[in-house]
Amino acid sequence: MADIEIPDALLVLERASWAEQQQGRLTVPTAEAVQKAVSEHAAANKVSRFAVEMEMKRLVRHENG
Repeated sequence: MADIEIPDALLVLERASWAEQQQGRLTVPTAEAVQKAVSEHAAANKVSRFAVEMEMKRLVRHENG
């Protein structure tokens, strides 16, 4: 996979989303905010939305290991 830059603002959103998921309380506004930011970032950088989302999740969910 090509290197994909993930901005800090997107990582902050994903960390909030992941924390809510871990606590079993993911809200629709949080999920929508993440998806909107992922889609906008992917479109602006002409990369796959899926690739952006996978890299973002990899960075957040595996940052301590």
